[in-house]
Amino acid sequence: MTQASKHTLSAEVREREYSPSSCIGGNYAPYIEEYATLSKAALNSASRHVELAYGSAAAHTLDLFLPEHGDSEPLPPLLLFIHGGYWQELSKASSLFAAPDCTQAGIAFAAIDYTLAPQASVHDMVLECRKALRWLHQHGEELGFDPQRIIVAGSSAGAHLAAMCCLRGWKDDADLPAGTPAAAVLVSGIYDLQPLIGTSINEALSLDESSALTVSPQGFDLTGFPPSIISWGEIETSEFKRQSQAFAELLDAMSVQYGTSIEMPARNHFNVILDLARPNTSLGDATRALFASLPVTFTRSK
Repeated sequence: MTQASKHTLSAEVREREYSPSSCIGGNYAPYIEEYATLSKAALNSASRHVELAYGSAAAHTLDLFLPEHGDSEPLPPLLLFIHGGYWQELSKASSLFAAPDCTQAGIAFAAIDYTLAPQASVHDMVLECRKALRWLHQHGEELGFDPQRIIVAGSSAGAHLAAMCCLRGWKDDADLPAGTPAAAVLVSGIYDLQPLIGTSINEALSLDESSALTVSPQGFDLTGFPPSIISWGEIETSEFKRQSQAFAELLDAMSVQYGTSIEMPARNHFNVILDLARPNTSLGDATRALFASLPVTFTRSK
């Protein structure tokens, strides 16, 4: 692990810069309500949906949506979504909005829950998300999707957790199966957690410099990191933009192949993720193109 970069912004500036609602007048409740409304509609309209447990803890559950496909067709790929909420809020129940866009495009979709702070540390959450990804890979064929074509996606804190799922050789957990995940879509993420120390966000997280470094993908050797889309909204704080740009630049500098960096015009930290798989949007089209680039190598066992 290499040490993530340190920053000299004052605590007051960091408080503002790491409050994404500061760009939209402070009230993000309407966006959370939109997540919930769209997710409820996705659940009500689903023809192939199941809720499953990937572990024994109360939060170790996921919702899986499958597209229609014939027995002679290859199993569909899977988009695994990890919700944001600063590791303290939200759930899979309000994270299902991309399911209809995915299934209509022949892509399976899953959203997971994980234990939130302060009941769990960020380190614990990383382990839970990696556990969910490992479980989905193990059970993909029987569940009805291709375990070799899983793309992990996340928004904000979820993008951080998704990035941690992509690390190879992380000393705190065994590597995920080879080629898992096959790619990633990281939206408005935080990849260096050190600037959060001393802000109100950290009250529930209790990060110190050592623990922040342990879960900051910006500070790791990214060899083996899968092809990725790094995206953020035009209407975001300078620090949120810098975090995404710096992570994309690090991937590029280390010769890690990734799809593209996309700043979404007229989108903010909260609504940019709604375009995750939406057709005729820059992010949605890029996500679909990333799926199209994955070779079909998995053969269903007899």
